[in-house]
Amino acid sequence: MGDHQAKQLLDAPDTETLKGLRDRAILAVLLYHGLRREEATQLHTHDLQERRGIKHLRVHGKGSKIRFLPLHPVAAERIYAYLEQDSERAATPGPLFRSLRGTTTGAGITANGIYTVVAAHAKEAGIVVEHLGVHGLRATAATNALKHDADIAKVQMWLGHANISTTRLYDRRGQRPEDSPTFEVKY
Repeated sequence: MGDHQAKQLLDAPDTETLKGLRDRAILAVLLYHGLRREEATQLHTHDLQERRGIKHLRVHGKGSKIRFLPLHPVAAERIYAYLEQDSERAATPGPLFRSLRGTTTGAGITANGIYTVVAAHAKEAGIVVEHLGVHGLRATAATNALKHDADIAKVQMWLGHANISTTRLYDRRGQRPEDSPTFEVKY
């Protein structure tokens, strides 16, 4: 997915509803932090932490590994806008992203629920990308970071990959015509 499509997806949810605010926060966490959908479902309010004066997300990754990711300003703004409007949230720490439907209201959103959020808003934004899902957003985040000169070893740690060869699979810069070296040639 290209940058313009990522922006369309980020802006697709309605800002006037709690569900829309929640979905905007979910999409921002996925696209600005490259989380797996299981990692997003496991986030709790107490996982928003300050370290060295900077807000972080404490992410519970594969193999029970914990990593701390600095919270992107756009994601932070969207998370806090959602939390501020969520008047039914219990005062005690709980799931960051609550289910807002039926009998599961108050419980954390499921991995399938995250997939549904991505699919529904991609369709709403008119984004047609083959095999688009949460993992595609993860690859988009990694590709974007690498495109903007992030060190691949840091991207590996950011994504929670044990092996750098896995991170290289996420680098889709060579597969997109708009990233061809042709457009870097200048005279």
